[in-house]
Amino acid sequence: MPDAPAEVTVALDGADGCIALARHQVSEFLTRAQSEYGLPVSARALDFAQLVVSELVTNSLKYAPGPVLVQLRIIGSAVEISVWDTDPVLPVARAADAGRVGQHGLEIVMAVVQGFEARREPVGKCITARIALFDGLLIEGLDG
Repeated sequence: MPDAPAEVTVALDGADGCIALARHQVSEFLTRAQSEYGLPVSARALDFAQLVVSELVTNSLKYAPGPVLVQLRIIGSAVEISVWDTDPVLPVARAADAGRVGQHGLEIVMAVVQGFEARREPVGKCITARIALFDGLLIEGLDG
């Protein structure tokens, strides 16, 4: 089997449609990993990866001025999604509250990923999440 696509990085400027573009990039990247490189990618993994990208990019566009970078990488049996933005404040998952309207994005992300890391960068921060490519595969590497 040939090597899987190493990675793809997409720069988003906050223009209309950039969240949809990020979701499309996830779909294209994982479809290529499956069709051209024979990696198992479940429909659930594809759905979760698009959801995670959507939530993380939405938060970046809402809270951080400037551009957002999305990086997708295959790491073993997982897709690693990293979203960088210019705001140095690390996100904090809030306690579950069914009565709260909105602000459930990080809760949703944490519920569907197998690994999660938030770290400050020299400029801004980077949020990284890992999702198993196929249901039932184990993932190592990030705290989760």
